Amino acid sequence: MYLNVIQLAESLGVEESVVEGWVLNDGLPCIHDRERMLFDRTQVVAWAAPRGLAAKAGFLAAQRFAIGPGCKLESLLRIGGIWRNVPATAALATLEKIVANLPGATPAIRQLLAQRLRSPDGVTWAPVGGGLALPHLRTPVALGRDAGTLALLLLRDELPLKEPPPDNAPVTRLFFFVAPSPRAHLELLAQLSKALTRGNLRQHVVDAAPDGEIFTTLAATEEAKA
Repeated sequence: MYLNVIQLAESLGVEESVVEGWVLNDGLPCIHDRERMLFDRTQVVAWAAPRGLAAKAGFLAAQRFAIGPGCKLESLLRIGGIWRNVPATAALATLEKIVANLPGATPAIRQLLAQRLRSPDGVTWAPVGGGLALPHLRTPVALGRDAGTLALLLLRDELPLKEPPPDNAPVTRLFFFVAPSPRAHLELLAQLSKALTRGNLRQHVVDAAPDGEIFTTLAATEEAKA
């Protein structure tokens, strides 16, 4: 099976220029067909594995995957952390810091995600009412089974938004997440939305409860759902 540049870039969650750079500088095997570059799937998998780029969704994936046992909301939140007293003007910079520590991703992938965060309309802020929003990358990417994170930002002041929240309540609480794959992105968004409608999680977040209480409540919410 041969992939073109667009298909390979989508599979690895990178820009086409990154793939071209790998060909020129990192020995990514390719076949030149007139003005096109084609990539043998088997050769790409062998080249990508030692670089931490294997097991991606898309054309390179042996099978599609969703959120695994290690991707529970509580586990992901412990990875991304709870960030307190964040000025609204520093919200985007804080998201970049979170992405910079994304597990299971190479430096090139982290850099790509940071670029997407900084791009115009690169983030969907997704206010859900009650002062909360669920920001995420506007375009989900295929990162790999172990690349995922969830972070809670407790803002010091109101986040300015282009469109007002559904209930016009000032947004000061952000759950930012990055999922391993587009499919997992949708599932994680659904899980997080449900978690905020059950038990005391929403109230603990609004009240900026201690970290331990938030982690415990989130874990209890997931156990009750299971």
